Amino acid sequence: MITKQLLEPESIIIVGGSDNVHKPGGKVIRNLKEGNFKGRLYVVNPKEKEVQGIASYPSVDEVPDADLAILAIPAAACPEAVEKLAAEKGVKAFIIFSAGFSEETPEGKVFEEQIAESCRRHGASLIGPNCIGMMNRFHHSVFTLPIPVFDPFGADLISSSGATVVYILESAFAKGLRFNSIWSVGNAAQIGVEDVLEYMDENFDPEKDSKIKLLYIENIGNPDKLLYHASSLIRKGCKIAAIKSGSSESGSRAASSHTGAIASSDLAVEALFRKAGIVRCYSREELTTVGSLFTLKEIRGKNIAIVTHAGGPAVMLTDALSKGGLNVPDLRGPAAEELKEHLYPGSSTANPIDILATGTPEHLGAAIDFCENRFDNIDGIAVIFGSPGLVQVYDAYKVLNEKIRTCKKPIFPVLPSIVTAGEEVKHFLAEGNVNFADEVTLATAISSVYNAQLPSNEGPELEGVDIPRLRKIIESIDTDGYVSPEIVRDIFSCANIPMVGELVSNSKAEIIAQADAWGYPVVAKVVGPVHKSDVGGVVLNIRSAEHLSLEFDRLMKIADANSVMIQPMISGTELFIGAKYEPRFGHVILCGLGGIFVEVLKDVASGLAPLTIHEAESMIRSIRAYKIIRGTRGKEGLNEKQFAEIIVRLSTLLRFATEIKELDINPLLGRKDSITAVDARIRIEK
Repeated sequence: MITKQLLEPESIIIVGGSDNVHKPGGKVIRNLKEGNFKGRLYVVNPKEKEVQGIASYPSVDEVPDADLAILAIPAAACPEAVEKLAAEKGVKAFIIFSAGFSEETPEGKVFEEQIAESCRRHGASLIGPNCIGMMNRFHHSVFTLPIPVFDPFGADLISSSGATVVYILESAFAKGLRFNSIWSVGNAAQIGVEDVLEYMDENFDPEKDSKIKLLYIENIGNPDKLLYHASSLIRKGCKIAAIKSGSSESGSRAASSHTGAIASSDLAVEALFRKAGIVRCYSREELTTVGSLFTLKEIRGKNIAIVTHAGGPAVMLTDALSKGGLNVPDLRGPAAEELKEHLYPGSSTANPIDILATGTPEHLGAAIDFCENRFDNIDGIAVIFGSPGLVQVYDAYKVLNEKIRTCKKPIFPVLPSIVTAGEEVKHFLAEGNVNFADEVTLATAISSVYNAQLPSNEGPELEGVDIPRLRKIIESIDTDGYVSPEIVRDIFSCANIPMVGELVSNSKAEIIAQADAWGYPVVAKVVGPVHKSDVGGVVLNIRSAEHLSLEFDRLMKIADANSVMIQPMISGTELFIGAKYEPRFGHVILCGLGGIFVEVLKDVASGLAPLTIHEAESMIRSIRAYKIIRGTRGKEGLNEKQFAEIIVRLSTLLRFATEIKELDINPLLGRKDSITAVDARIRIEK
């Protein structure tokens, strides 16, 4: 619950307020006063009559009524104070700095639950406990520094960690990124990251509200809520970037399938962010760089012009952009030759456009104008301009400031001389601009933003999936674990997933008779052991009944073998589709190249079921080996459309069969005209 009293309080009580500005209860008072809080301030401190010029009361029983209460007192004293303030003083919003709650002890967890219950009963908002507070254009209710420049169209920052907020702000200040609100939710006893997004979504006003949301998340408590409201905000015109920390796993997970070995909670987060349209970041620098990009005009294509007076940074920027899937196209022809006439001799217009270290502000302006008006194949302009000690960069930055505002194409300023030209850069930022001091970090951010997909409005694709028959099959299975090949085939038939013909039997005569009917060559696989390849349980290119007879005998002697499977031998590029059920997230779908190297290379893309055809196509194109699927070096490409359709139907099937906890199709054999599943396993857990 987020109340108006939390966002725009007219009066604030600081319980535990102090004259000592090195304590939370003292620092928050100074921040409120220096932030020109317009309302009334009251302090509760039994030892003082006045604190920092504000009247102090001995207890919460005597303090006047107020909208918001900030608590900086021991955890054990908080439940009683909250109850009294909410019940007797009309307080409708609480910010609790204090630690010592659920993050520390069972007793602290009880205190936290008591506070949350009091707030629920009295219809009050609760930020924290164990947080640095929150601040916006109306009040700076935090006990930390720095305090940003607040702007109604600046970014909204929502963080699980208070200390991380401080360091994100430090990173943002250097770039000129401004903020509309800062939320540190701490233990999130009532309001977490997802709840803030929900409020922002349900109360969004496109004319008045910030369209930039930056998130630092330590725990996704409600993935569905995060997905729903993040994607809703993005569809309304917002841009969201997020860090999700704590996703790595120490050591290898003991897993019984390729999917289990490579799937992780981190891939579930990746899939959730991809589906929502959130740009994922991995560091504070990356988050604030992406946030700064969000303040600029949106890039509509992948072709970037680089205007520079320094060769090395331009080369590094070119390399980084290319690595991220963007282009720095060659600029030739009459327009390029004409631009040369406006520059000093020796300048290059091939892209990067090098105006030389002696280039003037006028040269810079001419190069930008040509990129804006004359080079039609340019979608965005990166400008690298530091201080070579030969020109006045104030004038150059004045030109750059003007072009950023008047050009229709986005301009990305890279002003690396933050020491030598520190005052000039500071003046440039004061004009409302942002700066990317490092060109490679900028390129990574541009690539992440450009390659992020928009959330889909489409629901599950039900065509081609027989849900009633699927449920009958699932309900007929009475034991947990990996199901038989026959059941795998039945389940896949519910989603029209093409499978190669097969026979499973412990009868040599039956196996040989079927192979003779199909014709050779065939493949033989042991049935029983989990990893067939690890025990020599797969034999390819069997070309005669005699060879098949020998291999049947050998396979049946492998430990845990109960039968042998044979299939016609077909050829094609090996592909992989996997799925794993992640609690709270649902099924994470993986795809990539298949075979024995799936776990080694881990070149997979992830998506969250159910998937649309657009999402599946985006997954396929995001894997590093996509060129193989598309066709390269004279080799035909695979049936990418059918591959995507199989992924979509499988994701829909899993949406209605949560009992399936792990699934592998490895390999699918891909050819120009078809995709066929060759080997698959499904683990059921009811």
